[in-house]
Amino acid sequence: MLLTCGVLSAQNEEHRIRNIVLVHGAWADGSGWKGVYDILVKDGYNVSIVQEPETSFKEDVAATKRVLAQQDGPSILVAHSYGGAVITEAGTDPPVVGLVYVAGTHAGFRRERVRRRKRFPSDLAKSGAIKKTPDGFHICRPDAIS
Repeated sequence: MLLTCGVLSAQNEEHRIRNIVLVHGAWADGSGWKGVYDILVKDGYNVSIVQEPETSFKEDVAATKRVLAQQDGPSILVAHSYGGAVITEAGTDPPVVGLVYVAGTHAGFRRERVRRRKRFPSDLAKSGAIKKTPDGFHICRPDAIS
């Protein structure tokens, strides 16, 4: 079973953590969690997927906290890649009882955020495929995507 470490207790099923909140990485959206969502729901978990706006780190954390506020008890936050930085920040909320980093390349200390990108740029960032728009957004150049 997925996510069994510390989530299930054979001796005390009534204290089972039932809420799992999934957070996607950058250059992706929540649909990337569909397969994991299906498995966890089938196993009886209440699963929510955060659809981050990806307009700023602060807004991505706020979107995650809004989903957490809708849960009916303790929650496990699960993130992929950039989402690791998001759950590190959002995971300080009281209902969060655990953090799971799936290829959490940006997992770090609270408030470290994604400043590490300048020190340790990803292959995508070094490739020149990312372009900054005049209004401050970042996009993947269509001609750079194969």
